Amino acid sequence: MKIAGLQKLTLLDYPEKIACIVFTAGCNFRCPFCHNASLVLGGELEDISEEDFFAFLEKRQGMLNGVCVTGGEPTLQRDLLPFLKRVKEMGYSVKLDTNGYNPRILKKAVNEGLVDYVAMDIKNSPEKYALTIGTKNSDFSQIQDSIHFLISANIDYEFRTTVVKELHTPQDIVDITKLIAGAKRYFLQTFKDSGDLIQSGFSGYDEISMKNLLNLAKDSLKAAELRG
Repeated sequence: MKIAGLQKLTLLDYPEKIACIVFTAGCNFRCPFCHNASLVLGGELEDISEEDFFAFLEKRQGMLNGVCVTGGEPTLQRDLLPFLKRVKEMGYSVKLDTNGYNPRILKKAVNEGLVDYVAMDIKNSPEKYALTIGTKNSDFSQIQDSIHFLISANIDYEFRTTVVKELHTPQDIVDITKLIAGAKRYFLQTFKDSGDLIQSGFSGYDEISMKNLLNLAKDSLKAAELRG
């Protein structure tokens, strides 16, 4: 698997776990506000071998108890499933971050017991999905399939939306909550410029506006919360 980065410790990214983060290279989306542009577009990236990574996990047994696999988009990696299996066999819990566009791989990972927690990005309301992911060649039914699967599957999960002032209106947030009706957990995340964006010119809502958006979301989905 193409491992393009490793954060050796996080107390924030995996709920109730002390974890590391594995960054995979490549993505099928081109969200202009993406904060990991270098992972999406390529360039000078780290190249960490699987053997080096698993040697790291060996040394951290008893100190770490979780592994977050993110990107880029991890489900594009052809050997993702055997990689996850090896992590699980070492006794670690696995959190998978995904854009939800590959429900076939997502379902296999969950049904084969290779992940313990899934975080799926909901980019925008259905009408504005193509605009927000930066590509016209997309099939929204793939997103819907992943949403319906997670809501019905026996897996811990969350949906999350990074809220960008130039892309998300209050009505979009309402429409998203209808899209994920019945979800157990949904986070609105404030956009912050990482300095590694695909496109400049984006900004986040202020704290008061985010709270107002949260109140709108809660009208349809009580499980909604703010993050960041």
